[in-house]
Amino acid sequence: MIVIVCPGQGSQTPGFLDPWVAEPQFREHLAALSDASGIDLLTHGTTSDAETIRDTKIAQPLIVAAGLLTLRALLADGRDALVGGVAGHSVGEITAAAASTILSESDAIRFVTERGAAMAEAAALTPTGMSAAVGGDEAELLAVLDSLGLYPANFNGGGQIVVAGELPALEALKEAAPRGARVIPLQVAGAFHTKYMQPAVEHLTSVAATLTPRDPALPIWTNRDGGVVSTGAEFVQLLVGQVSSPVRWDRCMESFQAAGVTGIIEVAPAGALVGLAKRGLKGVPSVAVKTPDDLPNAIELLTTSAA
Repeated sequence: MIVIVCPGQGSQTPGFLDPWVAEPQFREHLAALSDASGIDLLTHGTTSDAETIRDTKIAQPLIVAAGLLTLRALLADGRDALVGGVAGHSVGEITAAAASTILSESDAIRFVTERGAAMAEAAALTPTGMSAAVGGDEAELLAVLDSLGLYPANFNGGGQIVVAGELPALEALKEAAPRGARVIPLQVAGAFHTKYMQPAVEHLTSVAATLTPRDPALPIWTNRDGGVVSTGAEFVQLLVGQVSSPVRWDRCMESFQAAGVTGIIEVAPAGALVGLAKRGLKGVPSVAVKTPDDLPNAIELLTTSAA
C-alpha cells in the first residue's frame, strides 16, 4: 500500500520550482493556480528570496500549489486507483484534500490563500514563534512547556516535537529543556497550531461555509489524531480547527504502519516527511518528488507496489 504525503510550511526553498516551470505543462498549471490565488506564485517559486517566501501568506499557497503540480502528473492515466491513502502535514492537509477529491483545485487554492493571510494576521497580534525540540524525555519536555506557558504544536515522531509560544519563553526553553533535548529555533512568524491562531480559526470558519466538499475518493488520515476521515464535510471542519490545535504526525505514521504501508511518496516541495518516515517507519521505501526528474521513480514505486 502506497501512501502519498504532502508537506507543510517550511519545506519551501528559493527557486525550488525552477525545474518544474521549465516544462510548459507545469508552467501553465502554475500560472492558473497563480490566477486563482491572486498571488504571483510563478515569481515566488523561482526568483523570490528566502525572506519573501517565508511570509506565511505567500508560503502556504506556494506549498499547496507545488503539491498540486506533482499530483496532476503523478496520478495521471488512472494511477490514482493505485494509491492506498493520502495525508498532509499542517497546510499539506489542504493538498491532501485535493488529492482525495474532497476539495477541487480551485477550492483548495482559495482556502489556502485565505488560511495563509488569516494566520499571518493572527501572528502579527503577539510576538510569537516556534522551535523544534529534538530528543529528551517527552513527558519531561511537556512539563517544562507547561511551566513556561509554551505549547506542543507538532508531534512529528522520531523524538521531535515542535513547540510554540511567546518569544521570551522560547528563549528560556533553551536553558530549561530536559537533559538530552536540543532546542532549535525555526524561521516562522508565529505560534501556529496553538491558541494564538484562534482569530484565524474564526475567519476560516466562514470561508469553509462557502466550500463544496465531496466525500474522499481515497482514504485520508487527519492530523487531529491520525484517524481516517470518511466524509468531506468532516475533513473541512478538521482543516479549520487544525489551525489552532496540535499536528499529530506521529499518530498519522502509526496509522500508516497499522494499515500496512509498503511505500511513501512525498509531493513537492519534498524531503521533510520522507525524513521523518525514515525514523518513524524504518525500512519502508520512499520517494521524495523534488523535481519532475523524480516522477519516474515515484511512478515506479506506485505501479510496482500495485502489481
